[in-house]
Amino acid sequence: MTGFWRRGFVHRNADPARPGPPPGSVQRKTALRLGVNALFYLPSVVGGSETYLLESLRALARRPDRPQLILFSNAENDALLRSEFPTAEVVGPLVGASSRPARILAEQIRLPGLAKRAGLDVLWSPGQTAPLRGACPQVVTIHDMQYKRFPADVSWLARRAMDVLIPLSVRHCVAVVAPSEFARREILKWTGACPEQVRVTSEGVDPAFAEPAGPPPAEVRGRPYILCVAHTHPHKNVALLVRVFKILSAEIPHRLVLVGQARRGEREVAAALGTVPDGRVIRLSKVPRPELIALYQAADWFVFPSLYEGFGLPVLEAMCAGTPVLTMSEGSIPEIGRDAVCYAVGRDEIDFAAALRNALALPVGERRQLVAAAQARAAAFTWEASAGRLWQALVQAAAGNESSWISGKGV
Repeated sequence: MTGFWRRGFVHRNADPARPGPPPGSVQRKTALRLGVNALFYLPSVVGGSETYLLESLRALARRPDRPQLILFSNAENDALLRSEFPTAEVVGPLVGASSRPARILAEQIRLPGLAKRAGLDVLWSPGQTAPLRGACPQVVTIHDMQYKRFPADVSWLARRAMDVLIPLSVRHCVAVVAPSEFARREILKWTGACPEQVRVTSEGVDPAFAEPAGPPPAEVRGRPYILCVAHTHPHKNVALLVRVFKILSAEIPHRLVLVGQARRGEREVAAALGTVPDGRVIRLSKVPRPELIALYQAADWFVFPSLYEGFGLPVLEAMCAGTPVLTMSEGSIPEIGRDAVCYAVGRDEIDFAAALRNALALPVGERRQLVAAAQARAAAFTWEASAGRLWQALVQAAAGNESSWISGKGV
């Protein structure tokens, strides 16, 4: 890897006759030992943060100056991480992370000692919180502050835990990574972070979303459909989409395809589904990536009524797949979609129904222009670029080069 300065590190084979770095430091010649706190990661459960973790690790592993990965696993992800990253050192499993209290205790009690024993240069926590003690510099990724804006999304106990752990993680980490400028503003508002501490790395989209896919799953074929990819968290606003679809169902031939798992907003979604004619809504849960890409590409429209996003990865995936997008001008979404997607004005059912009706009636030429603009916009978001910005933060944290940081900007 390219060299960087790290205080207090002495290279075993250093030549004293060669010019060295500034006093108190020497140049590092071996791969950076990057610890990754993957205790938060529950496969097929944690949503976009799963994509972020795996794609970031893959992109870091492709770098010519790639780090030596030391992954701290839980019982649910241990086998997957060992299979996906065979050259990494996997330490664990530390805990069964389906229990949030057990995971928090493992992160705060077991992980610091194991990280010290592993001889890390820097520890990266990609899942909102980090250990509050440690023997090496730390970087944490905070995806959003959603629970502050939408407390119904999580339990009372989870809110109290995050109220304590997220600000303290910020205080104990050298750098905080945010996926968007919107998320950065939220972090600054709610955590007391210093502006120069928080940098934006953005996220990326797999180019496979733009490549021709096979047919979508058999259950959605035969009629046009509107697609929404979202777990039923209250802020995802899926119930509103179902009610709007019911309003329009007599006017349009489409079915509504919902991809996602039940969350704390499921009761409202289920109530709305009870008013829709039988056979018009299809629900899918855990969809393999090839089938998900096919679902995006074959959809007539992708509709995403979310009221809060720290990044908005499903919007970017639809843009890349060549499917026109109707969404809300909320959170980070305008930052990602800009003028390459359509926005509903207002939050009520009548306004959203009008926006969806207009979208479905969009002339062919305008639709093609919208899709072309969206695909061009999506092409600017790559995991290599995202991981490159993350890598800069990690290397500078390991080097202790805090004074040279400049807050990053998104795409």
